[in-house]
Amino acid sequence: MSGRAHPFPHRHRSLPLALLVAALLLVPAALGAAPAAGDADRGPDPRAPHRGTVAAARTPDRSPARDRAVRAFAEGRRHRPRADLTHNWWGVFPQPGTHDGITATHSVDTSYRVSDPDNFTYSPTTKAQNSCMEVVTAYWNSGNELWAWDWCGSPGGPAKVVPLDADFLTTYSAAYGVQLVLDDAASNTWSAYLYNRRTAAWELLYRRSGKDRSGLSHGWDMFEVYASVDPATGVGWYCTEARRTVFDSSAIQLRRGGTWRPAGPAEAPWTEPDPQGRDFLCPPLKFVRAGANDHWTVRQ
Repeated sequence: MSGRAHPFPHRHRSLPLALLVAALLLVPAALGAAPAAGDADRGPDPRAPHRGTVAAARTPDRSPARDRAVRAFAEGRRHRPRADLTHNWWGVFPQPGTHDGITATHSVDTSYRVSDPDNFTYSPTTKAQNSCMEVVTAYWNSGNELWAWDWCGSPGGPAKVVPLDADFLTTYSAAYGVQLVLDDAASNTWSAYLYNRRTAAWELLYRRSGKDRSGLSHGWDMFEVYASVDPATGVGWYCTEARRTVFDSSAIQLRRGGTWRPAGPAEAPWTEPDPQGRDFLCPPLKFVRAGANDHWTVRQ
């Protein structure tokens, strides 16, 4: 992370795309994912009906562990993580003026367990430009959860959490659809949805209006870690614990003028063209650009 002056720097360089699409088609099956509506490789239809709410979503209770997680998340976004923590990320950055909505299909591995209370894996995590929320797949010591992080509130934090458990997999699958859309520009009102594969509809997770306080002008869809070294192995705790976990975001689409289109190089450049696992405290980590900026995978 040395030399990065901003929590999410803008990069424009590009390298040839990784030719691993055929292998990646096996990822959803390996994860136990149910097929998406229509073509599984394209994800749920972003124009499918929007009805109902996420029944399992709740307002989180306060606890010392959650306060620690919230503090690490907020400080890392503002480039002030603890000195003994490595904060790093990789994915795509949807640029200002390119979208008023984002949708993607994100992977979940309910078997991944984080042991150290100061280590967090947020992957995949997504936010639209100026959106009031970030939807985070959060792996941490107190249990795996989906967060709707409120960026328009003060002081901010997870406004809604959903346990990543067997019920989640049954309803939303291990390759769940997420969508953030702008409802009203004047009030900057945003809604976040999850795709219910049983009902073939988008369910409301969280709605919020106000001023985006993230301090960042772009959006993102990315892999992100807050990691420290396990003295027994010399690598990050997650490097061992997530050895069999595949972090995957596919079917990333941006909405503009009412039309959904796959994210492309001009609208959503990669955060970094050639990341190295050692910079994430995990040398064997592989970063696969599986699509023209609309599909990425991180795995060992």
